[in-house]
Amino acid sequence: MLNTILGLMTTAAQLGGGLWLLWGAVVLAGGLKDQNGPQTQSGIWQVVGGGVIIAAATLFKTLDGF
Repeated sequence: MLNTILGLMTTAAQLGGGLWLLWGAVVLAGGLKDQNGPQTQSGIWQVVGGGVIIAAATLFKTLDGF
């Protein structure tokens, strides 16, 4: 039961991180198209943040067995 809940939480975190990364890529592309520095920087940080969320969720999933 606990493993199922933890598995669902990590899957939700991975999906959320993927959506955050995807939205960051959209913001980044918009900033590059409009040559808007702050928007480009925001998009880069969102992509990085999404990657960190996915990495943390994946790491948590591997530690689930302990």
